[in-house]
Amino acid sequence: MSERTKRPYSSRLRRDNAEATRLKIVEAARDLMLRQGYADTTMADVARLAGVAVQTLYTACPGGKPGLAKLVYDVTLAGDARPVPQRARPEVQAIIEEPDPARKLARYAAMALGIFRRTAPVHRVLRSAAAATADAALRDLLADIERQRLVGSRGPAEHLHSIGALRDGLTPARAAEQIYVLTSIEIYERLTEVCGWSEAECETWLTGVLVAALLGEPVPPAG
Repeated sequence: MSERTKRPYSSRLRRDNAEATRLKIVEAARDLMLRQGYADTTMADVARLAGVAVQTLYTACPGGKPGLAKLVYDVTLAGDARPVPQRARPEVQAIIEEPDPARKLARYAAMALGIFRRTAPVHRVLRSAAAATADAALRDLLADIERQRLVGSRGPAEHLHSIGALRDGLTPARAAEQIYVLTSIEIYERLTEVCGWSEAECETWLTGVLVAALLGEPVPPAG
């Protein structure tokens, strides 16, 4: 076997091993944080449950425990440990390729609900810990999550603008801000936990308000 053949194989193997290690770390940390809280979850406990050395944990999570929390949130949001940009993922590609603007937003709302289901428990644990402690790094992490959400909201806003779908007078920047607010996890929690809405009701509502706010159209038909 030539060096040219060996190297890509070795590179893929190292990448696969790194992803598997990150996933083991995330699953262990998420399990501990959800069961016993952020404050009572130690790096040593996570390393032990994940079956990795403590040094491996610190290497995978620069920044110590807040870095571990960021890794848990990021992987939970993505749904896996693959280093694939959000725009390249199948759900986002399906939104981009959908020709009808209202149905684009219906797909976007469905994707958002999936993210809410995955991230809500983790986000709640981190919020509670930040409120109960003077952990500046954890507060910075939560603030960074919000900044990233706002930046991420520019993608769909600019895409709708590029195809001429935004309603008259609505700029991509203002559209992104509306997307950011309407897809906040706190709204999802209040609708499901306080108002008792089902996931389907939340998805229908979110689709409707996005279509009305961004396109200036009535709610698209179901189906």
